Amino acid sequence: MNVNPTDEQLVAYLDNQLDSQERQRIDAAVAEDPMLGLRLQWLNRSSLPFKSAYDELERQAPVDRLQAMLDTLPSPARQPLNRRRFLAAAAGFLVTGVLADRLFLAWQASQQNDNWRQLVADYMVLYIPQTLDHLPNDEATQRTQLRTIEASLDLNIAPAQLALPRAELKRAQILEYDGVPIAQITYLDPLHGPLALCITRSNSGSRPIARERRHGMNIVYWADMQHAWMLIGRNSMTDLEGMAKSLRGRLSA
Repeated sequence: MNVNPTDEQLVAYLDNQLDSQERQRIDAAVAEDPMLGLRLQWLNRSSLPFKSAYDELERQAPVDRLQAMLDTLPSPARQPLNRRRFLAAAAGFLVTGVLADRLFLAWQASQQNDNWRQLVADYMVLYIPQTLDHLPNDEATQRTQLRTIEASLDLNIAPAQLALPRAELKRAQILEYDGVPIAQITYLDPLHGPLALCITRSNSGSRPIARERRHGMNIVYWADMQHAWMLIGRNSMTDLEGMAKSLRGRLSA
């Protein structure tokens, strides 16, 4: 009997993927070795963001990077990377602090990419037409406000590039969250109320237009090589997508 189960075997134990004989084997080993019991607890700790981290990382290709690392190893060490080997590798590398830090940072970055849109939705849901209808909308004021955005986000935007059908540009300003600047360009649509184009820095690469809903509002979002963009309002998703395509074409020209 192997009294020193590998981390991969321990993960299989936690996943109930072992037969009764193998489970009894590990039960006996854990009873004899307190350190092994601690290792099992570490792998099973619900306070660590492993489930959400694994789910998100699996979608965003860190598994591919880990597989590429494994591909550099000589056979027979090179095996396909599944959940069991993923967690076992994480536990093994934790001793040296190499992989665990990278996994958490990648998970954290993926959460931040999503969270900035949530932050925008959290305050946009509070806007009503009266929030914006008294604001000046002359071009001189708009250009002054846009210069603040340009300086913070290294963008060059003219008011004409921001024109949207029916909606009136009311204000451009820079907000900040945890030291990260977020540009908010706000419009007032006479039919659907407040509408906003928001921008922040991003190094995640170019991404196509996607859609989601938050707080009952429609959102379309995309990214280029340096910035992430989102358009949020109570307009229909079809209208927002049309606006987003037009804005993306003009702002990338």
